[in-house]
Amino acid sequence: MSRERLSLCLDDVAGGPSLDTATSRAVLQRVDRGELPATLRLSRPPRVVAFGSRDTRAAGFPDAVRAATAAGFGSVLRLAGGRAAVFTASTIAFAWAVPTSTPADAITERFATLSGALRDAFTSLGVDARIGEVAGEYCPGEWSVNVRGRRKVAGVGQRLLRNAAHTGGVVVVDEAAAVNRALSGVYAALAEAWDPAVTGQLVDEAAVSWEQVRDAIVAAFETRFEVERWHLDEPTLALARRLAPEHLPDGAPAA
Repeated sequence: MSRERLSLCLDDVAGGPSLDTATSRAVLQRVDRGELPATLRLSRPPRVVAFGSRDTRAAGFPDAVRAATAAGFGSVLRLAGGRAAVFTASTIAFAWAVPTSTPADAITERFATLSGALRDAFTSLGVDARIGEVAGEYCPGEWSVNVRGRRKVAGVGQRLLRNAAHTGGVVVVDEAAAVNRALSGVYAALAEAWDPAVTGQLVDEAAVSWEQVRDAIVAAFETRFEVERWHLDEPTLALARRLAPEHLPDGAPAA
């Protein structure tokens, strides 16, 4: 039986805190319109706190944005669901956009595929990786990926459009201390409980580089799909530049 085809994009973008998020949204919108096939994007993101829609409705949201700025992080509005999460150059942002006429019908299946691929990728690097929420984790979710059932190293969320679905999130390769430093003030402002001790990083579990983790994720998807390389094109980048301002919270610096 032939496997489903998947375009793979490993291109990074530069141009402000929200452009990486906007680029993944541009890919999703183009998949939704039938202009692109199913696409997986793995990128090195800027140093940002990504806020979910529930965060923006919290009374302390303006203070949370100021706390992120004080910690040296930009602020962006997330593409997927969930609570505030942190991205640095030592994390991997992933965004998997798939075309579907019934996006609500396979939410669990997409979570299982994405989280399963991350677990398998980390396991191939010698990490005891497991799927499931760890008590006290930031941006909690049942499809988080943890190490030894103790520390979260990846979070996953989804967003649905009319004819496409996005499953995305972040893998913490290194700099867990920076993640906690940003979240300390942010979660205090949002009145969100969490335990910094369960924020993990893959470098504590194996001698791995950012590139090795990314390549392991690619290999895990290659066992599931027929993968072919694709580069960001000008229509996608132009759309991303138009969308980028929409992912900046009010009062957040644009650069």
